[in-house]
Amino acid sequence: MNKLILFCLSLLMSTSVSLASEPITLKQVTSGEFAAEGVSGINPIKGTDQYARVSADGKRVEQYSFKTGKLTSVLFDVDHTQGEQIKGFDGYVMSPDGTRMLIATKREKVYRRSYKAVFYIYTIKSRKLEKLSDGGPQQCPVWSPDGLQVAFVRDNNIFLVKLLYDNAESQVTKDGKFNEIINGIPDWVNEEEFEFNTALTFNADGTMLCWLKYDEKNVGQYSLQLYKGSHPAHDDYSVYPGVYSYKYPKAGQDNSKMSAWSYDIKSHRTQKLQVPLDADGYMPRIVPTPNADKVLVYTMPRHQDVLNLYAVNPRSTVAHLLLKESVSKYVKEETMVKLKIGDNYILVPSDRDGYNHIYVYNHNGQLLRKVAPGNYDITDVYGMNEATGDIYYQAAALNPHDRQVYVAHKNGKTERLTRQEGWNTAVFSGDFKYFLNSWSDYNTPYVYTTRSNNGNVIATNVDNKKLKEKIARFGWVKKEPFSFTTSEGVKLDGWMVKPADFNASRKYPVIMFQYSGPGNQQVVNSWSAGSMGQGGAYDMYLAQQGFIVVCVDGRGTGGRGAEFEKCTYQKLGALESKDQVETALYLGTLPYVDKANIGIWGWSFGGFCTLMSMSEGRPVFKAGVAVAPPTSWRYYDTVYTERYMRTPQENPTGYDDCPISRAPKLNGALLICHGSADDNVHPQNTFEYSEALVQADKDFKENIYTNRNHSIYGGNTRNHLLRQITQWFMEHLK
Repeated sequence: MNKLILFCLSLLMSTSVSLASEPITLKQVTSGEFAAEGVSGINPIKGTDQYARVSADGKRVEQYSFKTGKLTSVLFDVDHTQGEQIKGFDGYVMSPDGTRMLIATKREKVYRRSYKAVFYIYTIKSRKLEKLSDGGPQQCPVWSPDGLQVAFVRDNNIFLVKLLYDNAESQVTKDGKFNEIINGIPDWVNEEEFEFNTALTFNADGTMLCWLKYDEKNVGQYSLQLYKGSHPAHDDYSVYPGVYSYKYPKAGQDNSKMSAWSYDIKSHRTQKLQVPLDADGYMPRIVPTPNADKVLVYTMPRHQDVLNLYAVNPRSTVAHLLLKESVSKYVKEETMVKLKIGDNYILVPSDRDGYNHIYVYNHNGQLLRKVAPGNYDITDVYGMNEATGDIYYQAAALNPHDRQVYVAHKNGKTERLTRQEGWNTAVFSGDFKYFLNSWSDYNTPYVYTTRSNNGNVIATNVDNKKLKEKIARFGWVKKEPFSFTTSEGVKLDGWMVKPADFNASRKYPVIMFQYSGPGNQQVVNSWSAGSMGQGGAYDMYLAQQGFIVVCVDGRGTGGRGAEFEKCTYQKLGALESKDQVETALYLGTLPYVDKANIGIWGWSFGGFCTLMSMSEGRPVFKAGVAVAPPTSWRYYDTVYTERYMRTPQENPTGYDDCPISRAPKLNGALLICHGSADDNVHPQNTFEYSEALVQADKDFKENIYTNRNHSIYGGNTRNHLLRQITQWFMEHLK
């Protein structure tokens, strides 16, 4: 009998062990082990149901059918070329006529969106591969509409290659100079904040080149000190550090002086386009139209509350105002990024009526219709099928945390094309007959399906079944959505992750993660929800350490219309920090939360909001971590900061309320982490804040990561960073 009891106990123990979850490690989080399989790099071919993408092994550019999902042809194979031979490639740019492509090799990152590379011209039919230029790496090459010319930038100057003339190369501009004059590519701040890397285009018949010029001679210069470091090591700096100096306009300071230019390829005549622009205004785009006598130049005043679209004749240089978008407080950057120009239409996303909707114009600037009026935001614009007039878009119509794909017919009828609640995105075929749908929710990795343009599923491309099985083994718990109302009567939404062995009778320490920046959302019903991606792998790791992890989007975040998003105008951080404090106070009322042990952390704007929240005045946070935080908006760039704050000269009170001025009120144990080569949020922010803390006699810890930029990665860096964050909360909240 005793033996039987012992056997049963042994069986029970072995069963419980077998059912126990595998522990998550930081190495697994930072290595991307929990990353979902996706379908990326899809480039729809205009007017067809085909798309191009790089093969899984990175050796080919392949063509597939949207309808069948099957391979239809190999467009490029690195192992089967005539002429030049290369071992690998980093990307490609298809010519408009589909007969050639530019193959990028030896890619070298410059800033967030810009890079240099050695490009090759590849002719698909003959498989001939030849260098674009022997003069050194190129930037942002663009094809002429007929695929017979390529323009590119090298050393801030524009060059032209003519394929019909044995790839003859000529130099279009000669005044380009580092840190002084830039032709054809944006300067740092325009690239970063207007989200583009090419300011160069041909006109519709390929007879003219048009570009933007940036004169940054009067822009203030910032110098980043560089060291030998590791991964990669810079041997040149093994004894004495080096310096990288570049032009970075800080809030209230001089911007580049911008202008638009054209070049007649036949006559070699260069002219300045007569585009009206304030002395301190912006030109965020230059784009072609189907009309050879018309290119579009976008302009904005420094306050960014108006977006003008000028139609410019590149030969006569005459410009006339086509569209003027004027809204309260500021034009959202999405208006520029997601504005679509077709053969006969212009789709303009705008929140002019309080919510982001689509306004349809013709090329004469005449408003034709408004798409999907309602009290919800349209969040992405996919385009228009010009044959039918159907407009395809994504919207937060069900609730702020959900995204569905819709079509608006010409007759005004709107149809929802995706049915499953969660997060839906779409990539449409060039003929708008099919789309690739990506769906996920808080607890389900991405599922990719091919659908007809009425939403019917044709095939499942990726289901991430193996990842679902894997995260189950590691004890992934569900994110639990919740809402509460603050003391100021504001309803806020969030999600919560509890330990797998959660016991409601216990009290748990809480780690709050947030970003809180204008228009951003972290509380989204998507697999992307979480502090470090991968379905919140790091949040799951923290939950396994015995923490409850919480995220709440406060005022100023997106998905709820202009009033909620823009209420933080001219006072960044004031309302956002109040809402995080209110979140902590609400959590403290829950019976399973240890209100004496609540922490907060965030990266970039999230780091800023962490510091503002820990010094808001109500001592609710016992510990916090700020990674790469802005600490005074006077140190950040013009475009982003002034969009939400205007200039320091106009709004000194708004700028004065910042972590540095709040340093004497800091409450809780603080860890600050920053990359020493952060070109975005300069380490100056952390250094000046640290000095303010020292003078306020506040204890803190500071980690500086050698030669790392705003993303703080490379070698073991990201693993080290997350371990410091974890240990900080383990030390101070337990």
